[in-house]
Amino acid sequence: MHDSHTKPDAGTDADDAHSDLDIRQATLEDQDAVVELTSDIWTDRGGDYLQYVYPDWIEDHDDDHKRTFLVDASGSDASDVAVAGLVQAVMLSTDEAWFQGLRIHRDYRRRGLSRRLNRACFDWARERGATVGRLMIFSWNAPALGASRSAGYEPATEFRWAHPAPDPDASGPDPVSTADNAARAWRSWSQSGARDHLRGLALDADESWALRELTRADLERFAADEGVFTVDRPSGVAGVSYRNRTYNRETEAGETEHWIEYGVSAWDDVDAARSLFAAIARDAAHLDADRTRVLIPETVEAVSDASFAGAPISDEPDFVLEVDLSGSHGQVE
Repeated sequence: MHDSHTKPDAGTDADDAHSDLDIRQATLEDQDAVVELTSDIWTDRGGDYLQYVYPDWIEDHDDDHKRTFLVDASGSDASDVAVAGLVQAVMLSTDEAWFQGLRIHRDYRRRGLSRRLNRACFDWARERGATVGRLMIFSWNAPALGASRSAGYEPATEFRWAHPAPDPDASGPDPVSTADNAARAWRSWSQSGARDHLRGLALDADESWALRELTRADLERFAADEGVFTVDRPSGVAGVSYRNRTYNRETEAGETEHWIEYGVSAWDDVDAARSLFAAIARDAAHLDADRTRVLIPETVEAVSDASFAGAPISDEPDFVLEVDLSGSHGQVE
């Protein structure tokens, strides 16, 4: 799972103890220590994904669009721990940064390291022109929510996943077009309540489990390369979505599932939702998908519409928080 969630108890730090520990760029040689770092995280929920994706996470040394920071404890006499903390910062656009995977070793929690890692992310992102930084946290992860607020983040939005099953014969009451519709899709999205609730955010096409502001240029690119869906009525567009990316995911049984991800969906009413999810189901079936996930706003109306329209939904929402990096607001004192 390529989510971007802060580790519980990772950062309600009272001071900057262990400030003698160095923060440096992570490397592949740190993998064994990172596995040890994450060994006790979310054991009741299947364990931490980071130990499995860490090799794919690591950037080239001269890659300037992302940076993985690591707290090197190998020279410390306090314990035999090699890595005391980890976090990654990614530039998603010219001024939007995404922070993910903050982890603090169990022997070093509540000692100031998460604060130092956050500062490293803020400084790195500011140097590259970021005016805002965001992260995502599971709604059940209450300690991480508090830690993020203490680090300077403020609530941004919340969303949930819908999972319409691939079905070549799915149908809805309204026609749905997939050609020459980027301009109409943008008009519908820009005026939708979903956009207001999500603060203009949708899934990033390259960085999994990351959100950034959706632009008209994005929809034009998706219309040409992937697929944009508009629910068409005589009165105008009543729903919009787009295919974001495809990927393979290994199940607990060791099998591989083919997933298709749809970056955001918005609609006017239940019939439009039915039509939109039917079009997504047909699209997924055409591409031989096993599973889908569709980002929808976490509102009573949107979630109940999706359920009423027959789309399975995730059990819990995810929260997005953000920090202002345009001035002093993003600096943690």
